[in-house]
Amino acid sequence: MTAMSLGPTPARREALARRIRLLVAATITYNVVEAIAALTAGTMASSTALIGFGLDSVIEVSSAAAVAWQFSARDHSIREAREHRTLRIISVSFFALAAYVAIDAVRALAGTGEADRSLPGIVIAALSLAVMPFLSAAQRRAGRELGSASAVADSKQTLLCTYLSAVLLAGLILNAALGWSWADPVAGLAIAAIAVKEGRDAWQGKGCCAPTITPTTDPAKDAADVGGCRPRCACCS
Repeated sequence: MTAMSLGPTPARREALARRIRLLVAATITYNVVEAIAALTAGTMASSTALIGFGLDSVIEVSSAAAVAWQFSARDHSIREAREHRTLRIISVSFFALAAYVAIDAVRALAGTGEADRSLPGIVIAALSLAVMPFLSAAQRRAGRELGSASAVADSKQTLLCTYLSAVLLAGLILNAALGWSWADPVAGLAIAAIAVKEGRDAWQGKGCCAPTITPTTDPAKDAADVGGCRPRCACCS
């Protein structure tokens, strides 16, 4: 019998949807706190990098909120119907982040002010670097199994926040220890390029996949169990 790409059973779909809702709620809560702390510390230190990081947290909240809206529906068909709009919101969030980081990096390289040393900023970046990879990996696994491109795209947004945390941490430490104020904006330009790519992938609906399952003898049941993947939807790597 030929194997077909079918999604998880209805019971498993609901379990995965509940897991994604919990992960999204945790992501939103953490990022709200992080945004307030980063924006406050950035303002006190006149750090454009910290302020940009705080604004990234705001964008991450908007992305996670879009996924939360999608998965707030209890009916699987309604969640599927919301997938396209959710991907558009996530994509725009990526592009907005890329634009801000790029502009901020160019301004920093042009010598528009120098930031003071910020120990709170270093603590915030280090904490985010420790927390975000776990949230991203957990949501990405659930999204892949469920076949939800939006959940996978949002996990990439969270992963990008991890990269930004690493860049911010390196920049703050180098600025504090060696006075290398150019290190952070140069790395920021690379992050902006990654954000553009992820935004394009989300806009095109890439990033979902479903496990391969042998079909049953009941075509109607098989059709009901199909996950979120659609034609031309690239499987996650």
